[in-house]
Amino acid sequence: MCRNAISRSLGPTGYSRRVTQQQPPPYVPGCADAGAQVARLREVLALIDELAGRARRGPQDDMLDDAARLSSAYDHALPIDQKRFDAFASETGRWATAGVQTLLKLDEGGFPVRAAATRLAEELEKALRRLSQRLPG
Repeated sequence: MCRNAISRSLGPTGYSRRVTQQQPPPYVPGCADAGAQVARLREVLALIDELAGRARRGPQDDMLDDAARLSSAYDHALPIDQKRFDAFASETGRWATAGVQTLLKLDEGGFPVRAAATRLAEELEKALRRLSQRLPG
């Protein structure tokens, strides 16, 4: 008589029944460059603006100053603040990238994208403002 008949039937035969858990990659505070993260998001915004038919913004001194301020504030921030900034920047980058990819596919298919691109640009601008306010300093 098998006492453990249920658990034996759950997994594929021939494999170890041990449960393994993968560890998330270690977080190393202070290794990211906040100014570069924001600059990349601004490049995505420029592409979205182009799809929306909005006027392109050239490099501006205040954007460079903002990137320098963010990098300095990031370097002096507490590790928890750095981690929150990185998480928000990553999340913003993911949805902005997904939005751009969708817009590009729609545009290639001949569908109108201006209204959607305008809305995505507005949301990314809001996220960039929130990101700039995430770090003290």
